[in-house]
Amino acid sequence: MDRAGVGKVCLALPSATLDHPFGDDHDAYRVGGKMFCMVGAMGSISFKVSDIAYEVLTEDGRARPAPYMARNKWVNLPQIDDWPDDELAEHLAIAHSIVAAKLTKKARAALGLA
Repeated sequence: MDRAGVGKVCLALPSATLDHPFGDDHDAYRVGGKMFCMVGAMGSISFKVSDIAYEVLTEDGRARPAPYMARNKWVNLPQIDDWPDDELAEHLAIAHSIVAAKLTKKARAALGLA
């Protein structure tokens, strides 16, 4: 998968949006204003995972703790194409659902996620 592929997958998720809070070369995907995935300028990707997935992925070396976001259980892949497309797409959908689930009931309803 490449940067455009990540965009296609993320923006197909319910109420997902794209912005560039750190400059045009960083893509931040959000749901309800909360970020669930970021693609960096050099082609790395970071995204939210469950507590269990964080432990498994970082312990077996498949991903590394995301800079600045590891305490929030985010992982980082140095290159977007480090994983098969279908596996990465599944993790991005899970990241979206984890973040969406933490939104208030009112926010989820307003976004059509309730």
